[in-house]
Amino acid sequence: MSALTAVTDRRAERARRRKAFGRIWPNLVALPLALFFVFPVYWMFATSFKPASEVLTKEPTFVFTPTFQHYSTAAGVDLFWTYVVNSLTVTIGAVLLALLVALAASFAIVRMRFRGRKGLVLAVMTAQMAPWEVMVIVMYLIARDAQMLNSIGTLTLIYFVMVLPFTIWTLRGFIAAVPKELEEAALIDGCGRAQAFFRVIFPLLAPGLMSTSLFGFITAWNEFAMVLVLNKESEAYTLPLWLTRFQSAFGNDWGATMAASSLFAIPVLLLFLFLQRRAVGGLSAGAVKG
Repeated sequence: MSALTAVTDRRAERARRRKAFGRIWPNLVALPLALFFVFPVYWMFATSFKPASEVLTKEPTFVFTPTFQHYSTAAGVDLFWTYVVNSLTVTIGAVLLALLVALAASFAIVRMRFRGRKGLVLAVMTAQMAPWEVMVIVMYLIARDAQMLNSIGTLTLIYFVMVLPFTIWTLRGFIAAVPKELEEAALIDGCGRAQAFFRVIFPLLAPGLMSTSLFGFITAWNEFAMVLVLNKESEAYTLPLWLTRFQSAFGNDWGATMAASSLFAIPVLLLFLFLQRRAVGGLSAGAVKG
């Protein structure tokens, strides 16, 4: 019995070691990768707070007296707040429109049976895979012929179309994961189909709504090619276009350039930090369900 107990103990100890190693090695791999990806972001923010005399030095400076002078320079550029409002308008408008249309479309795809349903799903997948950069010239010609150039509304509609396929595809998975019996129970209790959707299904879609909103926000916020081609008047610029013109105007003022880049990145970073847990869970769940 003692020999058998010893063998069992050794096996249990090896199992514990393997389990501990299985927990440790992913962290050991993830740590240097995290440092590799986070360091450029850290350096951007650090440079934006450095005095001008310490921005370009032979030896990297990690300890310095922070200054907000570069942020004053960046925010003091003509029409800066106009560009902020333009970017927020087109981004939030495109995301809200995409969520509204995608909720209806994904619900119809999952819950209803109609002719052309599979073709609609295929079209959504194709649109998701299509590189939108090849559509820039076509979009320009359409906007020019319709006299819709230099318009924030036109840009909002284009961004809405860009983020819509991914939004439909992700929300489709979440709606498919909601048991149909819940909706049927609500219908039996006297709810209409719309009431059943908003009272039963909609509250369960929070992770999907957050993940798709984050993706749509990042896509629209960072988009550059469309606004470069469609909006030539300075009042119709967004922040990505302002950032490129800012660097050209200030030349080697890298402190101000890094401050401008930090101002551009802050909204996305704050949104991601706020939604990160639900967004990551939403992306994985929406990808495998349904």
